[in-house]
Amino acid sequence: MIKEIGKTAEGKMAKTINLLRRDLASLKAGRANPAMLDRIMVEYYGSETPLTQLANIAAPEPRIMTIQPWDSKSISMIEKAILKSDLGINPSNDGKLIRLIVPQLTEERRKDLVKVIRKMSEESKIAVRNTRRDAIDSLKKLKKDAKISEDELKKAEDEMQKSTDKAIKEIDKILEVKEKEIMEV
Repeated sequence: MIKEIGKTAEGKMAKTINLLRRDLASLKAGRANPAMLDRIMVEYYGSETPLTQLANIAAPEPRIMTIQPWDSKSISMIEKAILKSDLGINPSNDGKLIRLIVPQLTEERRKDLVKVIRKMSEESKIAVRNTRRDAIDSLKKLKKDAKISEDELKKAEDEMQKSTDKAIKEIDKILEVKEKEIMEV
């Protein structure tokens, strides 16, 4: 029972970290990164379809992305979706290929982005701590129901704290790397 609670909590912590990684990858940092387009949904023949399922996306140069739709009729739909998104990039197309030029970030915009990613990482840390709290509450309930001893509870709490510290350290590392990437000119 103790191991199950620990594994469940560690799984939730890992999911939180992966979600943070995915969210940070979709932020633009002045470089062309195909992951920026992961959240874009295109109205394609009456249904919302992820852009990544409609086209080949590449970053041939540091500040240019190309989108090559598999169905050339979908170019206008893809352009509309990009314009509607929060990317702030104007697409241009030649009838077969859409080009996105990622603008250089201003110093002010870089600082704003750093604030945003710090907030995102703090929310991830809170989620990790909430997972720890829920796991420890479950362990205390087991102790209360006399299913585990005081020593087992203490040992399990220590293990949970170690897992939490490890997850928070990982979040800090991810944040540090992303901050450097954003502040890089």
